[in-house]
Amino acid sequence: MVIGTARIVLGIWGNDSLKGKRKVVRRVIDRVRHRFNVAVAEVADMDEHRRAVLGFAVVSNSERHATSMIDTIIAQVRLSTDAPIMEQRMEILHVGKGLEEDWDLDAEEALLEGEESARR
Repeated sequence: MVIGTARIVLGIWGNDSLKGKRKVVRRVIDRVRHRFNVAVAEVADMDEHRRAVLGFAVVSNSERHATSMIDTIIAQVRLSTDAPIMEQRMEILHVGKGLEEDWDLDAEEALLEGEESARR
């Protein structure tokens, strides 16, 4: 399993209220969620009205696909708002590699049988 994460910082110039910031952030989040099946949220600097930090996460079975999705999401954010992307960071995490070889089916079946016996 591959998990791709991205963190972007948007500059919201000319904005003097948190209400104005929420409008920009909500529009970006709604468009990304609508177009892609990803987790997205404002993750930092919640009280800063001229800066928004958004985080995205995707799960895939290949690093290439996860990287491509994140690149496409960032491009969509650029197109969906006038707020410039001031900073961006992407990380790819491989989880569970090799778990299949380590999995002991006999031990798991014995554990399940023991739990079943205990319930009776």
